[in-house]
Amino acid sequence: MQINILWFTDAILTRLVLNLYKCKKLPTRCPSTLIIAVLLTLFLNACLPRENAQDTQDIQIVSNQVMQETLAAEQVVMPASQANARPQYNPGELVDYSAQSGDTLPALAVHFNTTEREIRDANPDLPRNITTLEPGLQMKIPIYYQPLWGSSYQIIPDSLFVNGPAEVGFDVVSYVASSPGWFKDFSVFASGEQLTGGQVINHIATNFSISPRLLLAILEYQTGAVNYITTPKPDDPYPLGFIDETHQGLYNQLLLAANTLNNAYYGWRSGSVTSIEYKDGRLEIPDPWQNAATVALHVYYSKTLPPDKYAEAVEQNGLAASYAKLFGDPWENVAPLIPGNLTQPDLYFPFQAGSSWAYTGGPHTGWGEGEPYAAIDFAPPSVVGGCEPSGEWVTAVADGAVVRSTYAEVVLDLDKDGNEQTGWVIYYLHLANNDKAVIGMQLKAGDPLGHPSCEGGEATGTHVHIARKYNGEWIPAGGTLAFNLEGWVVQNGSEPYKGTMVRFEKTVTACVCSDISSQIQSRGK
Repeated sequence: MQINILWFTDAILTRLVLNLYKCKKLPTRCPSTLIIAVLLTLFLNACLPRENAQDTQDIQIVSNQVMQETLAAEQVVMPASQANARPQYNPGELVDYSAQSGDTLPALAVHFNTTEREIRDANPDLPRNITTLEPGLQMKIPIYYQPLWGSSYQIIPDSLFVNGPAEVGFDVVSYVASSPGWFKDFSVFASGEQLTGGQVINHIATNFSISPRLLLAILEYQTGAVNYITTPKPDDPYPLGFIDETHQGLYNQLLLAANTLNNAYYGWRSGSVTSIEYKDGRLEIPDPWQNAATVALHVYYSKTLPPDKYAEAVEQNGLAASYAKLFGDPWENVAPLIPGNLTQPDLYFPFQAGSSWAYTGGPHTGWGEGEPYAAIDFAPPSVVGGCEPSGEWVTAVADGAVVRSTYAEVVLDLDKDGNEQTGWVIYYLHLANNDKAVIGMQLKAGDPLGHPSCEGGEATGTHVHIARKYNGEWIPAGGTLAFNLEGWVVQNGSEPYKGTMVRFEKTVTACVCSDISSQIQSRGK
């Protein structure tokens, strides 16, 4: 291996990045010459071409060596949760990996700091158009080491994170009502009605599609409100540790907890979550072998607990112990949540055949704020902005049974088993209250189920919002298993609500303007 200036500049840059990380907490160690050196290094790197793939690998070897020397020499303090952190690997070294429920190649490439191409080269038998990986599939993954990897301990399986098949039959209202803790007597006015403690959990679990058992375990671990005879602190505005003036009180703290958990869970699924920052500014890179549920809990506790308490919460005697005391061993009889190579059933546009509606919203949140980007929006042609009533019909995208019909919402169950937590379901939002489908209705694809409106949540104009779930898990609207409506496939944009729908050589771009270029016609069944 020939050492040249390119390798040295990459190695220097690695060392400087580590120094800058330390400067976050020790600014006196950051002379202005360091900043100049960083700029110089970046300039040199920009000017020098990468000669070939071997050069790139050699560069990474040198950079990793320098990184390790720096960590050892400077004694960078690692989080307590990294006691069982992974060893340093040679660049591109193949490691064993057993695919987990919901894994996709793009996400694994991010987790292991590699590329899809390298993963495919190491696993030539993988199907070309694979969506989700078969749980338990034995793979070889090329890994590129990163410092600050976190704990490899898994807290709960993904199947106990979502409000999925494992929650069927669990009556959270009755469970809380019969528990000894003070939460059974908790009451709050929310969503237009007075809710008891159990009803609060049920309401949040249903909307965010998060396991009600998990929410109770989180509440129990931090407050003892469910199963211990403790005294509530009615004057504490932040009982879960979110210091946020807009989310004061237990109900709002639980809402923020659910939203934070979903952001992280689906962020790990998509590959957008790559690091976790503690309250004191230290960083953690999630262990590449981690599962989405555990990463979500790591992110949650990093935002609500100080670092020492965080380390306790994410290990065996933390939340996992509280969950086990309430509901038993979470790893007993684990069933995969997402099967291998999951495919979407045939779906039609949510408006009548022959009609043209505007594609007004590309992938954006299914519920709450941020990820999962599971939803897309359509607006009828007679409405351009504003919240005017519409006589146009929103229709069933497939045959199914209505299993939920509340204010502005309808949930269509495609397997017709009566459970929103199992199989494919379609979630509709912003439906007018008049003429809305009711629970128990059996619909065929194309049957009317309501009128578009601005009712329910935030809306800048009359439209309908649709999203998919499978076994309780929100399925992103774009990406590996993109929404496909009559052959029109959703593609992600540069930010939420952006993006396109593509069918053969035709492309329609999402736009709230509802102009002619955003119109799509339904061919119907």
